[in-house]
Amino acid sequence: MRRLPDQNIVIIGAGLVGSAIAWGLARSGLRPMLLDGEDLSLRASRANFALIWVQGKGVGAPHYARWTMQSARLWPAFADELRDVTGLDVALKQTGAFTFCLDKRELQMFAEDVATVARELGNDAPPEHVVLNHQETAKMVPPSIGRDVIGSIYSPMDGDVNSLRLFRALHTGIIKLGASYEPHCEVSSITPQNGGFLLSGAWGGEVFTERVILAAGNGNTELAKSVGLATPVVRSKGQILVTEKCAPFFPPYTAATLRQADEGGVMIGDSQETHTDRIATNQDISAVLANRAVRTFPHLAEVNVIRSWTGFRIKTPDGLPIYEQSESHPGAYAVMCHSGVTLAANHALIVAQEIAADAKQLAGDAFSGRRFHVS
Repeated sequence: MRRLPDQNIVIIGAGLVGSAIAWGLARSGLRPMLLDGEDLSLRASRANFALIWVQGKGVGAPHYARWTMQSARLWPAFADELRDVTGLDVALKQTGAFTFCLDKRELQMFAEDVATVARELGNDAPPEHVVLNHQETAKMVPPSIGRDVIGSIYSPMDGDVNSLRLFRALHTGIIKLGASYEPHCEVSSITPQNGGFLLSGAWGGEVFTERVILAAGNGNTELAKSVGLATPVVRSKGQILVTEKCAPFFPPYTAATLRQADEGGVMIGDSQETHTDRIATNQDISAVLANRAVRTFPHLAEVNVIRSWTGFRIKTPDGLPIYEQSESHPGAYAVMCHSGVTLAANHALIVAQEIAADAKQLAGDAFSGRRFHVS
């Protein structure tokens, strides 16, 4: 049996959420251990669209809208700190983004969402979100915008990063700051013990830790039950197309369903399947994604798609994050969310600091999993 050294704090899951928490703990002077799964484990962290996104989020949940805006505003400082520690530039581009609409129904739906969020936020509402018609959109976007784009929603708060470089920067940084990383250590059981928790798994080993953070995404659900936490998820599969590299055509912006990465490739999304557990791509969905992309930017018809992939979102029944310390097993925490890129700054600079300080409530207790308890 491979027994790892006893730890003060262990994070289960080394994706963007777990890594951001580890970064924040390490910069606070702690030495967390990150336990990761296998190389081919299903990971939202390497299948995401890499957006930092505010517009339209938080309909009916103004606390989530505020949380999202807070992280977006923290992102420049977060990116600077990552670069200072690691020397890696995560290619943050936070100069505005569009939601392009191809029919009146779409534009009306997104406009209503933006208006609802603004109304619910009151004085906290971002004043910059605007609804544009085709002509107004075309003035901001190069002439290559398609005639089928009848309008758009624009927000200067939104942007994107190179998510794989972000992943690398976090892992590089946490090691430099004194944390440890153990791959091929997928945890399958947590046994509460006096003074902490014994973690074990299929790798044939175990580790004792005084505190444990569940950041394993969809893998949290079963583990959470053993420490009195609720982390329910719903099925949500997304698909992305990626083109060959091409000349920049969309600077300095990005968009909800189409973005040009800093290396030149164009990523096209997004889809949502709720009825399957299969990781394989769906060609019918690929056709819809490609059609919408070409209607938005007609010149993309001449650009080759070179790869496509799918991933499973980390999505709770109401779509909001879960941040909670167990009441029955203090020292056990759950941290999970859908927007791992957008919220990375909050996770590193706020949630991790609260855990480091042994706060009983995380994020003001606004996102406790207790909301899913049915009496």
